[in-house]
Amino acid sequence: MKHLFARFATKTSEWAGKPAAFILALTVVVIWASLGPFFDYSETWQLIINTGTTIITFLMVFVLQNAQTRDT
Repeated sequence: MKHLFARFATKTSEWAGKPAAFILALTVVVIWASLGPFFDYSETWQLIINTGTTIITFLMVFVLQNAQTRDT
């Protein structure tokens, strides 16, 4: 199980550092922002991006910490 997570963390951290990952994140934010007027900039509209970014940040902390720990 430990090797499985290590391989997952390595592949994820490699992918997260690529330009495609940045473009994907930027695309998500642009789509979310463009939908603001449609949803009247509601609390639910704000909650979507806040929840999504919080979950991704929380999970990426563990993945990147694992990859960094093995590099040192």
